[in-house]
Amino acid sequence: MSSTDPQRITLIGLGTIGMSMAALHLTWDSIIVDTESRGSRVSSQVSCGRLNIHPSLESACASATIVQEQGPENLAFKQSIWKQVESFAPRTAHLWTSTSGIAASVQQTNMQDKTRLLVVRPFNPPHIMPLLKIVPAPETAPERVEFAREYFSLPGSRHRPVVIRKEIPGFVGNRLAFALLREACYLVQEDVVDAKDLDTILMASLGPRWAGNGVFESYQQGGGEGGIRAFLGKLESTMQEERLTTATGRAWLYDVLYSVLLITQYLLWFRVVTTGKCWCYRVVNY
Repeated sequence: MSSTDPQRITLIGLGTIGMSMAALHLTWDSIIVDTESRGSRVSSQVSCGRLNIHPSLESACASATIVQEQGPENLAFKQSIWKQVESFAPRTAHLWTSTSGIAASVQQTNMQDKTRLLVVRPFNPPHIMPLLKIVPAPETAPERVEFAREYFSLPGSRHRPVVIRKEIPGFVGNRLAFALLREACYLVQEDVVDAKDLDTILMASLGPRWAGNGVFESYQQGGGEGGIRAFLGKLESTMQEERLTTATGRAWLYDVLYSVLLITQYLLWFRVVTTGKCWCYRVVNY
């Protein structure tokens, strides 16, 4: 089945992510399985004929083309659910988990066919935030990964699916977020700034900047014609003072940048406009 064909989607879980994913998927017929007996409370809020709430996992999965789980972040729960889903859902059904950190390779332990399961992790709330991280396990079939990527790239979708190349605890978004959170907590703890003002700083600077350009593009532009290397070169003494890097760390950072920018050409930059000291860049192969 192609990602553009009509889908019948079963969503497991009625938490914040579950209900938000239901809103996202309502282009197609969707069934929600209530794992915590909250269906009666939610049923009264359901007015769309494409959405149904089932108490039975078996009946909900019987004709599903996609099964997406967003239950508790509990390994035993997820392993148990997938063992059941595998026995109830058609063999062609795509199996997705919205976990925030439990790898698909660990969840699929009790499954017979381990090629079907992968992580499809949104940022909360999924029906508003555009990012969808797709994280396959080593045994996930490539066509399953491509189906998920195509599904969230359909015309009219605001979502930006990104395939993560390998499993890592916390995936990518959470790791970046918690790295920033650690430093934010340190600055508040040291009485450098209070929590409210720290949030203001982020919302009035890094937030909108990174939303428009991202980390690499921002620093590439900040270095002018010399790019990221020139930018970091200008700040090297400051970085040393702030103990943000050591000689070893600095060498490692430059090695990574060299690899990213020059060898793999993951980011390839072209100067398109030069006006005095104002440099504009366009990103390709991003």
